[in-house]
Amino acid sequence: MVREETEFVNWEAVIGLEVHIELSTKSKMFCGCSTDYFTAKPNTHTCPVCLGLPGAMPKANKLAIKYTQLIGLALNCKTRTGSKFDRKNYFYPDLAKGFQISQYDLPFSENGHMFITTNGRTKKIGITRAHLEEDTGKLIHTKLNGTRLTLVDFNRSGVPLIEIVTEPDISSSLEAKTYARNLQQVVRYLKVSDADMEKGSMRIEPNVSLRKVTKGQESMVKELPPYKVELKNINSFKFAEKAIEYEIKRQRKILESGKMPKQETRGWNETKQETVSQRSKEEAHDYRYFPEPDLPPFAFEEKYFKSISEEIPELPDEKRKRFTKDYSLAENDARTLTEGVELAKFFEEAAGAYKKDPKIVANWITGEVLRRLNEENKTISDSPLLPASLAELLFLIDKGEITKANGKEILANMIKTGDDPRATVIKLKVTGISDIKLEEIVIQTISRNPKAIEDYKKGKEASLMFLIGQVQRITKGQAKPEKVREFVLRKLSEAD
Repeated sequence: MVREETEFVNWEAVIGLEVHIELSTKSKMFCGCSTDYFTAKPNTHTCPVCLGLPGAMPKANKLAIKYTQLIGLALNCKTRTGSKFDRKNYFYPDLAKGFQISQYDLPFSENGHMFITTNGRTKKIGITRAHLEEDTGKLIHTKLNGTRLTLVDFNRSGVPLIEIVTEPDISSSLEAKTYARNLQQVVRYLKVSDADMEKGSMRIEPNVSLRKVTKGQESMVKELPPYKVELKNINSFKFAEKAIEYEIKRQRKILESGKMPKQETRGWNETKQETVSQRSKEEAHDYRYFPEPDLPPFAFEEKYFKSISEEIPELPDEKRKRFTKDYSLAENDARTLTEGVELAKFFEEAAGAYKKDPKIVANWITGEVLRRLNEENKTISDSPLLPASLAELLFLIDKGEITKANGKEILANMIKTGDDPRATVIKLKVTGISDIKLEEIVIQTISRNPKAIEDYKKGKEASLMFLIGQVQRITKGQAKPEKVREFVLRKLSEAD
């Protein structure tokens, strides 16, 4: 039997994301141990509770619960007035108790959504739930005298961890990366987590499967594939994107051979640039969930949710729309300036101090300021540069006291030292070109380029730009371009 080539349109990716984010509380989820474990010696931030020793009793972290509910409200979720913790039973070396305290059927938040924009198209991503649990320890694979060893550091065990699960609404690696980036922005704006992927404070776990879409079915309600593959503990947006793309190709090859991909958990091997099988994928019943007997259920009043909702600041999407409207910024500039709450604040304060065209301030920040900061691997919070100092620098350029080229040199120093512009001008001995000196340079330039003068008289505008460029080269950019043009035109007219 011959299959018609037009029978099927394509394989469609069906992707859901589970994102784990550690919350920025001072103590762990169910004990008083410090969460500042990142640079600590292994197993120094532990106690009988987070080590799961017999008789140790947990006590829930109130602030972690509030942070989870704040995130839920920011993601348009419905918050529960009644909730509880559950035991999720499974054995793994980095889980000291042999079970994890998590949430099963009554998460703190559920049924939310987030909008993402990719390639000019906006899409709604459903959020199934946002629940709270405790993090596990960390496995360290090493060698000792040629023998492979796996060591366990329980410092991270018990750190409050929110898990945010999407509906399978994501259709590409780009959409997955965009959603994860947006989510990171939201939690940073809320100041409930640093969501630092390099430190493992935020980890992405995509669930990937494929379904074949036939012609005529594109807009119909589609059934989910009978399997899914979970990609575990990815701590980079780039790696997540690569892993999803690899997995789509791998699964497509299996499906086109007439077989069904295994339902399993896989990891991303960056060295080999491929996903690798880790274990079979568990179902909910495998974990034997039951209510945590050592913690009572929770009851919340509506006025409590109203009070914490008032703590939600202006979030990235709202701020971006306001920047484009109030400051007449381009969408890309507004998006860049709202990447972080501190950068957005810096822009608004600098624009307020400058009191002229805010687009000029935006151009300097998105261009020269961020370029210099990126060179030093810093953020605006790491630099002593003040918004008012940037505004003053722009005033000096406007008044002609320094050129734009000088301004860039001065700014580079200000970003490092925090000095004000006038002090930096004196320190760097940056001076403009006097009119007398500029006139001398223009006269010399014109006398050395008779061919350019002849071409200009014939109406060739490029010759004028050539002469201006020569003067700027000699002055090393210290003369204002408008002034150079004025002097060159004057001397050319005199040459007539």
